[in-house]
Amino acid sequence: MKNQNVLQKDKIWTRDFIFVCLSNFFIFAGFQMTLPTLPLFVNELGGKDEMIGMIVGIFTFSALIIRPWAGHVLETLGRRFVYLIGLVVFIVSVGAYSFTSSIVLLFLLRVVQGLGWGMSTTAVGTIATDLIPPKRRGEGMGFFGLAGTLAMAFGPALGLMLVAKASFSVTFAIAAICGLSSLVIASLIHYRPGEKSHAPQRKWDLYEKTALVPALLLFFITMAFGGITSFLPLYAEQLNIGGIGWYFTVFAISLMVVRPFSGKLYDRAGHKAVFLPGTFLILIAMIDLAFLANEWMLLAAALFFGVGFGSVQPALQAWAIQQAPKNRRGMANATFFSSFDLGVGTGAMVFGVIASWAGYSEIYIASAVSVTISMLLYVFITKMVPERGRTRQGQLTR
Repeated sequence: MKNQNVLQKDKIWTRDFIFVCLSNFFIFAGFQMTLPTLPLFVNELGGKDEMIGMIVGIFTFSALIIRPWAGHVLETLGRRFVYLIGLVVFIVSVGAYSFTSSIVLLFLLRVVQGLGWGMSTTAVGTIATDLIPPKRRGEGMGFFGLAGTLAMAFGPALGLMLVAKASFSVTFAIAAICGLSSLVIASLIHYRPGEKSHAPQRKWDLYEKTALVPALLLFFITMAFGGITSFLPLYAEQLNIGGIGWYFTVFAISLMVVRPFSGKLYDRAGHKAVFLPGTFLILIAMIDLAFLANEWMLLAAALFFGVGFGSVQPALQAWAIQQAPKNRRGMANATFFSSFDLGVGTGAMVFGVIASWAGYSEIYIASAVSVTISMLLYVFITKMVPERGRTRQGQLTR
């Protein structure tokens, strides 16, 4: 009987966890449909490379601004409030793209979409963390990430197909419907209340300090991600290389396959077993894209980037959450995803300038440098800051 209770306590696949994964799948599907199509939409509206970078980047910066607030409200007004409001804002803004014919209006809608995205993703990561047994957090976050990865497997390709066969308006309308599906499922979840702290609140409480190291490492990796999401479709088009839809599919399938294994490896051996091998594969992918010559090289980059990012991202997220006090998990998630947003936004804007000055291939040389910085920082931090102990699952203890 005791063993049965232990197994039940350590169970990952509960009703609410399944609903969280489904809701996350649909919101990511809507988001992923816009990912490769928005640069093409900006190009059609007459925007240049710098404007593409700005429109992609401002989304992530508006998400960055809202995340600290969302992290606090998750612990005061609760998970349901933040998640559902964030989803509504996302749905309305993406649906409004269908009626947009001005770059200025599109820019403003991207700001609004970023607010909804920042709220909803901060909330859903915290909700998933609430539901996953602590001893299986790396594995559970790997499975949770699969929902977004599965959406990535078909979302970009579906978006590009709809743009080619129908129109941008139809594409954005279907993306909004995906968001609406996420909202309906999210309303069925039983949410756990936040664990309020009785400690005095800091006036400028904008981050969780225990999550800063994994967040910093993630920043330099997601700068490379910003270069891919913003300019890869235009780069492939310039080189007359087909298969850009397949790039995102191969990338997503690679993520999907590797996430559960990397999560278990993190639980057993910690981030040292995952981080450097994963970032090395990302580095290879960036070098591949810098010298892109054919569709096979494009798909090879997708495979390397997918396996590498699929290993590193959930491990860093589990690392960030594991170190945070229970009443600070919302803020730890906010810190982690703020770094994600800041990296993508900075990459999109910086690489937009690089593309206009030097060309698309130089974007991925700069991305390789950024990934290398993350690797060097990791080596420096782990050597200079000794770990103060591990649990049996290989996770850091405070």
